[in-house]
Amino acid sequence: MLDRTLSDPQRWHPVAGFGHWAAWLEGRAWRDSRLAGTVFAVAALAPVVGVAAGAERASSRMTRGGLSRGLIAAVPVALVAWTVVGGRQLAETGRQMADLLEVGDLDGARALLPHLCGRLPQGLDASELARATVESLAENTSDAVTGSLVWGGVLGIPGLVLHRGANTLDAMVGHRSARYARFGTSSARLDDLLNLLPARATGVLFAGLAPLVGGNACVAWRVLVRDHSRHPSPNGGWCEAAMAGALGVRLGGRNVYPGGRVEDRPVMGRENRACTTTDVRRAARLVDAATLTATAVVAALLVGRRR
Repeated sequence: MLDRTLSDPQRWHPVAGFGHWAAWLEGRAWRDSRLAGTVFAVAALAPVVGVAAGAERASSRMTRGGLSRGLIAAVPVALVAWTVVGGRQLAETGRQMADLLEVGDLDGARALLPHLCGRLPQGLDASELARATVESLAENTSDAVTGSLVWGGVLGIPGLVLHRGANTLDAMVGHRSARYARFGTSSARLDDLLNLLPARATGVLFAGLAPLVGGNACVAWRVLVRDHSRHPSPNGGWCEAAMAGALGVRLGGRNVYPGGRVEDRPVMGRENRACTTTDVRRAARLVDAATLTATAVVAALLVGRRR
């Protein structure tokens, strides 16, 4: 509810603070080795997860003190969830991209794209900018919404913090560049591990919610089952294939990243229909629907478990 009404705090965001801490630590821990990268990941996450575990213990003790103390105990959970769940900001960025593409402001759209993904925006036309946005909305729903909710449901406040922290480390050092090819391996693998279940849950949500954006749930499910393994990521394919099926569009193709790295990804979805501005808006609506549905499902499971 806080995320829907207030969105993310613009200043003093705890996730940004963690990013500054991790960047400071990387500057002192970096070595071109996987062992150094593992030590870095543990050292970056351990303090914040430790603090979260203390908050969780305090919250758990209060829930045994009656309704009023239980409501007070919910406050730290709600505040942490607000800072790590970014569904509204993700969908709003998608809608901003659609607005820019609609008026033909390709320079503005290219400037906005790095807020969604790491590929190079230079030279991308409207269709490729739309595709990049839809793919990013799909995959980031697992990273910024479903994953944190799932791990918050499993581990409480430490789960919320652990997932978002691991996702932040992956975004910082988990990509395949000369500097991070070995150092970032542990961060990338941890993020993959933590998103195994959330990514699959996100794919199921996208497929099931397809009728809300004019799609067909059965078609989306068939595309999900058929195409998810075509993606190079063990998790990203579940989100992107389901999104492609729900929207009835083609995802995949050539992506160019900083440093000249190029990926030619197999096509998922309908091969003969490229993404449009309308599809970007539909994808943003699907992110909203998946966020609300995932929240309701996790909350219901937690209430049922406590009873």
